[in-house]
Amino acid sequence: MSTLWQTIVRALACLGLTGSAASAAPVDFTREVRPLLVKRCLACHDAEHAKGGLRLDSREATLKGGKSKQPTLVPGAPAQSELIKRITTHDPDELMPPKGGALTSAQVALLTRWIAEGASWPADSAAKHWAFVPPVRPPLPAVKNQSWPQNPIDHFILAKLEENGLQPSPPAAPRTLIRRLHLDLLGLPPAPDAVEAFLQPSPIGIRQSAIANLVDSLLASSHYGERWGRHWLDLARYAESNGYERDAAKPSVWRYRDYVIAAFNSDKPYDRFIREQIAGDELPDANAETLIATGFHRLGPWDDEPADSLQDRADQVDDMIRTTSQAFLGVTLGCARCHDHKFDPLTARDYYSLAAVFAPLKRTQSGRSDLDAPVGTRVELTALAERDQRIATLTKEMEAARSVFRTEFLAGGKSALPADAVAAIRTEAKQQTPAQKELVKKFTPQLESELAKALPAETREKLTATEATLAELRRATPDLPRGYFPSEPSPAAPKTFVLLRGSAHNPGPEVFPAVPVALTAKQPAFPAPDEFTTRRRLTVANWIASADNPLTARVIVNRVWQHHFGEGLVRTPSDFGLIGTAPTHPELLDWLADWFVKEGGWSVKKLHRLILASATWQQASGSKQYSVFSVQSKSGAGAAKAKLNTDLLNTEHSSATIDPENLLLSHFPYRRLEVEAIRDSMLAMSGRLNLRVGGPSMYPEVPKEALAGSSDPDKIWKPFDQADASRRTVYAFLKRSFMVPLLEVLDVCDTTQSSDKRAVTSVAPQALTLFNGAFVNRQARHFADRLRREAGAVPAAQIERAWQLALARSPKPEELTAMQRFLSEETANQLKEAAAASKSISADEAAHDALTQMCRVVLNLNEFVYPD
Repeated sequence: MSTLWQTIVRALACLGLTGSAASAAPVDFTREVRPLLVKRCLACHDAEHAKGGLRLDSREATLKGGKSKQPTLVPGAPAQSELIKRITTHDPDELMPPKGGALTSAQVALLTRWIAEGASWPADSAAKHWAFVPPVRPPLPAVKNQSWPQNPIDHFILAKLEENGLQPSPPAAPRTLIRRLHLDLLGLPPAPDAVEAFLQPSPIGIRQSAIANLVDSLLASSHYGERWGRHWLDLARYAESNGYERDAAKPSVWRYRDYVIAAFNSDKPYDRFIREQIAGDELPDANAETLIATGFHRLGPWDDEPADSLQDRADQVDDMIRTTSQAFLGVTLGCARCHDHKFDPLTARDYYSLAAVFAPLKRTQSGRSDLDAPVGTRVELTALAERDQRIATLTKEMEAARSVFRTEFLAGGKSALPADAVAAIRTEAKQQTPAQKELVKKFTPQLESELAKALPAETREKLTATEATLAELRRATPDLPRGYFPSEPSPAAPKTFVLLRGSAHNPGPEVFPAVPVALTAKQPAFPAPDEFTTRRRLTVANWIASADNPLTARVIVNRVWQHHFGEGLVRTPSDFGLIGTAPTHPELLDWLADWFVKEGGWSVKKLHRLILASATWQQASGSKQYSVFSVQSKSGAGAAKAKLNTDLLNTEHSSATIDPENLLLSHFPYRRLEVEAIRDSMLAMSGRLNLRVGGPSMYPEVPKEALAGSSDPDKIWKPFDQADASRRTVYAFLKRSFMVPLLEVLDVCDTTQSSDKRAVTSVAPQALTLFNGAFVNRQARHFADRLRREAGAVPAAQIERAWQLALARSPKPEELTAMQRFLSEETANQLKEAAAASKSISADEAAHDALTQMCRVVLNLNEFVYPD
């Protein structure tokens, strides 16, 4: 027996964990053991590989063992189990796993304890996985502190805290709360007058009704959709170019972005939001808006010159399947493309049955050109098609008449053009020499002038009448807006086959439309096609948007929770499968999902109101808030305040020890704003924020050095227009092969795939960009101009105004003193440096330069980019 194994056995024996089940909660196979086996064992010991004849993907196969005569797993007897011996041996030739390093002592102890408890391995664990069972609303848990909860959410949070011997934090300070609300819902800081109005004294303090009124006003703002629509665009892998080598722009794709923003602003019911994006063209009331919504399927990267067109087509369908399953259902169905899902009960047949749903979709294109198309109701589109057909016929007739006259004119020697030019024009384009092409280009305008003068009156009258008819056709049936979306060119669907190992060149059995078996008790009925489409996507959309779907409501309420708290109740928001993170508060998740559908009516704004009204969301974020709260409280004497502070700090210490990741939400999380909110807040501070809503995207300024690396630096990016580029960041053009450096360095999402959670990094280029970048320095200058306009020339007033605008508070005495000293010293330095360089600069100019530097500092404060 190895030394490590002996140590583990002795430790477990001391805890009473060998030979019998532990007195503590038993090991959870689904949450603890299975993920470990998947991560470290199944690469070699699944059904596909089974090295040494051993499989570890089911209890039956593991008990059967491999080629070795030793039993791999002996339930209740870890010392006799070859599995434990092989992960604890010191023999490098015997140690498992062979790659990635040995298992940690904690992992070995986990497996040992699991086997000692009987190696429970539920055969139906996948079928009974919590996320695949429809949510049932649980009763509110009992709590000791009856005065703290403000709504049902708080009961679930407080019950967990009390269970772990913790208490929630006190309420956030009023100034903190209003700033948090504005940045959370709008992505913009509150104006000073809004802050002061919110802080007006009241006999009962800041009432919940005042908070509710503020929330209502913020949700009614058009800026709300710009903030929360961006969250959805991350999931939809929204970008405005195709990626790959040429990375051409997607025409009119910005209309999808505007659709999403408008959907959030209008509080479009989420079930309708689902149907429009998955099957907007198949809805009975399909119109321009729903067609644009269907652009969801076409947002991913597209190779305009694939090396293998069959495989590329399979990749396009795969992109639709992956994005749809992750964004709406929180499952990684794309993992079943080449074989059955290794972890979840999702099969390759499930995958290709869904591929049969999306296979009829085609993109509008002409060769390597990606095209948009008109959007409207079916009646409008039919009328437009009939108009265009009539226009095409009349145009062809006009061209034919002109061509006949032109041929006769040239053949009759009536043209004054040189003979070689006439000969070149009469030669078919395909047979023209380079020299003849030059002659055609040079003399065509002269020929057209001759033809116009020589045209017979009768022919001219006919052409004039035809042109009038064309004008009337266009007047009677105007052009429609254009959108970027796929369509089904025929209601007859192509056959779909399982592609063995994911290869488009290796088809297996034919499959038909269906939804994943493990996610439904009964397959939806797929109707026959109508005269326009297969109606397959509408069937799937209705299934996803059904109140009976076990995943849909859970997934969206978790996403909303995630963006309010920084993390979801499920911290893998697009993976609710067996190896996804289990919910920290499963009962609360189910309660919210059930409420969202039945009482909330699929309204995201109602869900916002519920979450934001909770004492949980209104908590302070840390000890800084505790001291503010104690000063503002009415607890009386200083000794009582000191004791309150001590108690709160002790609570903070306890929560940091017991719950270091704040899974139990004993305080509001401290987190940085996303790049969009940081950039927009800077524009708001400078007074240069352009509030124009929607329309074609703007192009932020990028350094010339960044453009220099492009093969076509003069065409890759449009010239900088400061007014247009000062629009909100959600309207910035997103080019997959060239991301704006400011956005990239501050962790904008990966646009090549659905992104459920952005990375939050802290690297040196961020500080350099925010302090030395052209954008921040420009806004600092504008900010200084604003301070002089609004606060005058007195430094103290300028500092006060800067703090109120940027931080929603007055500067502390020490901050005011430090900034006054800085402005004085910096002004003197500016004058001294100018004199040394023999430059003429006034005291006023020097003071303005100093104020600009102070503004740059303010825009770089941690407090500016962290809501709390």
